[in-house]
Amino acid sequence: MIKLTADGTTTIYSECFNQYYHSIFGARLEAEKVFIELGLEYAFENFKEVNILEMGFGTGLNALLTSQMAEQQKRQVNYTTLEAFPMKEGLIAELNFDSKVFHQAEWEVWTLVNKYFRFVKHKVAVERFESQSKFNLVYFDAFAPSSQPELWTTEIFQRIADLMEKDGILVTYCSKSYVQRNLRAAGFTVEKHPGPPRKREVLRAILK
Repeated sequence: MIKLTADGTTTIYSECFNQYYHSIFGARLEAEKVFIELGLEYAFENFKEVNILEMGFGTGLNALLTSQMAEQQKRQVNYTTLEAFPMKEGLIAELNFDSKVFHQAEWEVWTLVNKYFRFVKHKVAVERFESQSKFNLVYFDAFAPSSQPELWTTEIFQRIADLMEKDGILVTYCSKSYVQRNLRAAGFTVEKHPGPPRKREVLRAILK
């Protein structure tokens, strides 16, 4: 089911997980606040080249906004995304933002989206994902703990930490107390930041 969110950006309801892919109070606003402002812009300040791991590709909105920012800032971004449950093609066509280039890209193959942005997607759960490269920015955008509690554990955050560089950044929209505790237990220093509309706090965590 398609829904127009408060900022005019569409999102889609997942019947499998009984949740929308984005905040109904503003899909783009949420993505820009959590993943672009707290994540990508901060990474640009701290790393020459940004290697992103996205946990939950979904509609492709995060990839789209990141590719646009990379081109705008003329900064190199290598973007790896994981999606165990890809969206159906018919739903993608209903979105009012153009993320088709990402959905149409071949799985497991790097795609050059623009001069500054490379993209690859893997149809795999994070527990089974292996990588020779290390990541310095993680977009943790799984469905909420009420739908996917198994993805917000210390064990999963430790798995992700093992894939990251020292001083790497993880950003997520979920600021529940036990999520903060699990991040700290996995070796992260947790920062709380003001969230997008109707969201009091979101998290940026630094791997030490």
